[in-house]
Amino acid sequence: MKPIGGGWDEALKETFESENYLQLREFLKSEYRSRVIFPPMEDIYAALRATPLHEVRVVILGQDPYHEPGQAHGLSFSVKKGCPVPPSLQNIYQELIQEGFLSKAPESGDLQKWAGQGVLLLNAVLTVRCHAANSHKGKGWEEVTDAIIRVVNKTDQPVVFLLWGANAGAKKQLLNNPKHLVLQAPHPSPLSAYRGFFGCGHFRKANDFLSASGVAPIRWEEAGL
Repeated sequence: MKPIGGGWDEALKETFESENYLQLREFLKSEYRSRVIFPPMEDIYAALRATPLHEVRVVILGQDPYHEPGQAHGLSFSVKKGCPVPPSLQNIYQELIQEGFLSKAPESGDLQKWAGQGVLLLNAVLTVRCHAANSHKGKGWEEVTDAIIRVVNKTDQPVVFLLWGANAGAKKQLLNNPKHLVLQAPHPSPLSAYRGFFGCGHFRKANDFLSASGVAPIRWEEAGL
């Protein structure tokens, strides 16, 4: 595996050398050889590469990558420019409009500008089979993303954790640092957005907390740029 950089390799060294991770790698080798898997192998750790550990201000945790062709590129909820905006991200944009960060939904679903500001766009599971949501759940990724969450939880700089959906919410038990803020909501998917994602106010609450903690708020309006 190529080095990730940004302080992640050292922080996750024990995880990447574990028996669980070696088994996960063998599983993934077989999957990528025999099936269509997303994101592309080189983008599995794109979220970590885009947001160095010491720069993390917000963690947005979703379920698993988009499972339709051309969508997933390693950042949760994001799609590259030119790809139609998926329904979950459309709902995220609607919440941003409700909270006053956007006047209208962007045409692009690229969230790399968020990642560059310290928003770690992470999923609970980092790969998925084509057309099969949650197909890599329980294959070993949970231990890896648990380790990532624990590493961020240990940091001294205040961080906001936005846990969207049941799979993300299960990570709450890992978060015990009083310096951080943990917010939970239903997943922004059309199946659950109306059960409490809309109106959750997470983006405004995150910025209020960061500002009160002496940390620069996120420019959420850069979504899609």
